Amino acid sequence: MPSLIDWSIFAPYADAALRVVVGALLIPHGLRFAFGMWPDTGNPNRTMAQLATALDSWGYRPGWLWSKAIAFNHLVCGPLLVLGLFTRPAALVATIFLTVACFERWRVGKWFWNKLGVEYTLLWAVAACHVAISGPGRFSLDRFLGIVPF
Repeated sequence: MPSLIDWSIFAPYADAALRVVVGALLIPHGLRFAFGMWPDTGNPNRTMAQLATALDSWGYRPGWLWSKAIAFNHLVCGPLLVLGLFTRPAALVATIFLTVACFERWRVGKWFWNKLGVEYTLLWAVAACHVAISGPGRFSLDRFLGIVPF
């Protein structure tokens, strides 16, 4: 039975919403561990140095390098995704980091998000992967500026 609504007309809006949300959710995480914002939210790492030490202890060495890479992912790729600027590279970086985070979340809490498990991070990684594959979309600075989506 054919649909009464052509749902494909909503696709550009849904893609833009997903891209913006994926990017926007990265930013507060980066602000929290890099600059100590929102200290009462359960994250013990309130500086880049604390995050580097934690990463070293979890086996991600050198921690200082990974903490800078994670900060880049959150504080550079996040805003780029919100704007739809250099969308595919930013989404690819986010996908890679979120995929690694999935392994860490599985190690710590297995499946359920409320036990620090992989559930939430996996959904976020798949969303970032969708943005990387689908590209910037109609409502993006990439399209407005004529940047070829690579």
